[in-house]
Amino acid sequence: MKPDASIAHTRTRIKICGLTREHDVDAAVAAGADAVGFVMYAGSPRCVTPQRAAELARRLPPFVTPVLLFVNESATNIIAACAQLAQACVQFHGDESPAQCLEATGHGARPFMRAARIPLDGATPFDLVKFAADYAIAQGILLDAHVEGYGGSGKTFNWSLLPPSVNAHLVLSGGLTPANVTDGIVQVRPRCKTLAVDVSSGVEVSAPGGGTRKGIKDPEKINQFVAAVRAADALLARPTHALLSTT
Repeated sequence: MKPDASIAHTRTRIKICGLTREHDVDAAVAAGADAVGFVMYAGSPRCVTPQRAAELARRLPPFVTPVLLFVNESATNIIAACAQLAQACVQFHGDESPAQCLEATGHGARPFMRAARIPLDGATPFDLVKFAADYAIAQGILLDAHVEGYGGSGKTFNWSLLPPSVNAHLVLSGGLTPANVTDGIVQVRPRCKTLAVDVSSGVEVSAPGGGTRKGIKDPEKINQFVAAVRAADALLARPTHALLSTT
């Protein structure tokens, strides 16, 4: 695979998702996040109300974008929620059609991302190139693993099985952690126009007995995650890495 030189020197954008507390919003901003996500899906343990999201978003400085995540929500409710966060981007994480995305965002007047649910088994067909073309008006296509339920899987799919070239801005998600995000960026960035990363459970406080405390972020893990992303950017910027990638 031959990486595009313009891509190789692009800074990877970072979104910290599933925020529920002021402390965590502040930690994400201090670490250098470009966007923070608020879950509007009632089926998620990280769900907050639009009013709470607006309250948390008021802590954001300029140029840090709030993102509202919806799953199969009505256009009326999405528009009402967005009215409380004028600067928010929308993330569609269910089965929304292109027409439904357009209706809920004023025919694209409000920027939005569309989640693509990538099969975990590597054998189930999924045409990401066609999916990206169908949602061409989206600001980005977010890649998450396809599992039962909605709202973020916390699972990692096989990045190497993605198409070699996708004409879209991609957002890599699903099971990212400070330990694996560098490798994910190195594998996926050469396949798309630009790349961002989205993390939630990978930067949460560990729960007794395993798992994480849903919606409770760990500032140290956030800092480690951001450092790992910057390490990937530095690696891809090295001429020696570009040379090895083309051979």
